[in-house]
Amino acid sequence: MDDFAGTQAPIRRLTDPAEAIAALELAVPGMSSVRLPVPAVIDWPVLEAELGIALPADYKLLCELYPPFVVGGFLSVGTPEPGGESGWVEGTRDELETVGEWCEEADLAVALHPFPAPGGLLPWAVSPQGDFFLWSTHPTDPREWTVTVASRSSVWWHYTGGMVQFMAEFAAGVLEPWALPRVRPDVVAW
Repeated sequence: MDDFAGTQAPIRRLTDPAEAIAALELAVPGMSSVRLPVPAVIDWPVLEAELGIALPADYKLLCELYPPFVVGGFLSVGTPEPGGESGWVEGTRDELETVGEWCEEADLAVALHPFPAPGGLLPWAVSPQGDFFLWSTHPTDPREWTVTVASRSSVWWHYTGGMVQFMAEFAAGVLEPWALPRVRPDVVAW
């Protein structure tokens, strides 16, 4: 039996990508030390066309400013590399197969489905223990996407802010980690 722990909400949702990045840099002071010297030029139109959906602006800005990284030795965020957009989409599709299996196995009051189902879950990070951090997609506006956490211990929960704000609040200890460990506010680039 899977558990749904509930939904957590930010006091104020950060909709400006730069403001969300600033919150993450405040929560994880080492972020600025791993920032790329020159923003990455990712071909978002190609990536999004292959994926079949536009991605949130906070994620795009994060990917342009930072290489792939791990927060607190736990939250691993992969980012597409310039020229590697198709490979990133392929890796995401592979992860979607696992997400689909988890959704089928989950015994939740409200069924969840992987992307490309309407409102489907799309992975954006993992943990070394196999936890998934997912977007709950919105079909017409990526600014409306929220976060769903699927823990390896079968506890699922939602966060009604964006993914960069989620990372900031998770690292700062603002969120109840429900079935996840508390993380240190440090970062290591891959």
